[in-house]
Amino acid sequence: MKYKNAADILPDALLKELQKYVSGEALYVPAGNQRKKWGDQNGARQFYQQRNEDIRRQFFAGAGLEELAESYGLSPDTIRKIVYQ
Repeated sequence: MKYKNAADILPDALLKELQKYVSGEALYVPAGNQRKKWGDQNGARQFYQQRNEDIRRQFFAGAGLEELAESYGLSPDTIRKIVYQ
């Protein structure tokens, strides 16, 4: 995340009001109501959804829990949760 100088962006009146509360400190201003869900921006959500679909398909085609766990580097309990979700 790149920091910006508030003096370069904010009107003087707003800057002076903010300085009453956080003078000299870093301030994080979150985005508005347009927050994205986890993994949407970097593709992680889609990656894990596809992986889980592949695991389910292989399981219902006859692959065992231990075999899938070894193949995907996950515990058998995690495979079980994915399959029976």
